[in-house]
Amino acid sequence: MSSRRTDALIAAGALAGIMGGTYAGLSWTGPGERPLDPAGLILIAVAALSLAWRRAAPLAAGTVAVAAGAAYYAVHYPGMFTAGPALASIYTLASLGRRAQAIWLAAGLALPVYGFMALAEQDPSMGDGMTLLSGWLVAMVVVGEVTRSGRAYLRAVEQRAEEAERTREEAALRRAGEERLWIAQELHDSLTHTISVVNVQAAVAMELMDRDPARAREALAAVKDSGHEAMRELRATLGVLRRAGPEREADAGLDGLPGLVSRAGRAGPRVSYAVTGEPYPVPPEVGRAAYRIVQEALTNVLRHSGAASVVVTVGYDPAGITLRVDDDGEAGTVTPGMGLIGMRERAVAAGGSLTAGPGPAGGFSVRADLPVPVGAGAGR
Repeated sequence: MSSRRTDALIAAGALAGIMGGTYAGLSWTGPGERPLDPAGLILIAVAALSLAWRRAAPLAAGTVAVAAGAAYYAVHYPGMFTAGPALASIYTLASLGRRAQAIWLAAGLALPVYGFMALAEQDPSMGDGMTLLSGWLVAMVVVGEVTRSGRAYLRAVEQRAEEAERTREEAALRRAGEERLWIAQELHDSLTHTISVVNVQAAVAMELMDRDPARAREALAAVKDSGHEAMRELRATLGVLRRAGPEREADAGLDGLPGLVSRAGRAGPRVSYAVTGEPYPVPPEVGRAAYRIVQEALTNVLRHSGAASVVVTVGYDPAGITLRVDDDGEAGTVTPGMGLIGMRERAVAAGGSLTAGPGPAGGFSVRADLPVPVGAGAGR
């Protein structure tokens, strides 16, 4: 039901209630009451029917109700119920936050009524209902203010709840996006490297199948090992997705680099591994980033450079670790493909940086500097 229709029903109910209460003599305004006549009925009707506009035009409706009530009591018509519409309008204004207008309307009703009582020939008696009018007027303003405060509080609670829900949804979307990015990086870094090794070894096997069966069998064995490695990597990635925790496979860290270098060396180029400085434990996220960066760098060597030798160096110093992957192949030009972008993202996510480009002595060089927080590993 619309508010306009509700107010119309309230106005009709008020008219019926005021009429019934007045004719029944349920209230008394003093010994000087005069009988109700058509003019009094019109004033009651005007005051009551003004409630039909109490929310559409609260100030205008209140002004009409106050004026009708003041005129009603000026000529000493019976009963105090005619003040009801004015009280309702004062409450409505206060509940809408229009406190000053509510106070002005209350004063506009109280001053004439009490002025007429002061000018009357007889003093008001204890049973005169109009002596309580000031208390009703103050009560309507106070109740209206309490209602307004309650509504404001409920709106604030609803807004906070909506904001909290929106924040949860945004956080869920952000986590989902981060997970999708992590899955894409994992699949790209692990499977691309393994598939590149398989491709190179398969080509070697086809080339040597007739001329050197022994070496062809070695190449096919490397293909088989690379297939097993791809399956293991894929199972590890899917296992992480099934778990709620952030665990990662154990060998995708600095301890897994020698095995990674060995598998890359079986694919064709000569790959050597060197460590400088005093090794120390690093946080899992740093070790994992280092492993994936070296893995992608070796993949790029196998796919693009045509290098005969590659050197992987891990340098330890108090500030962190430095990774270098240098080859003697064609330097070419640096194009920001997915592999290079993924390496840089992993370095930045670990708080470090990555550079890639032609090496000082030819070939291509990838360097990653990954900081290690002080005290992150024992023995530092």
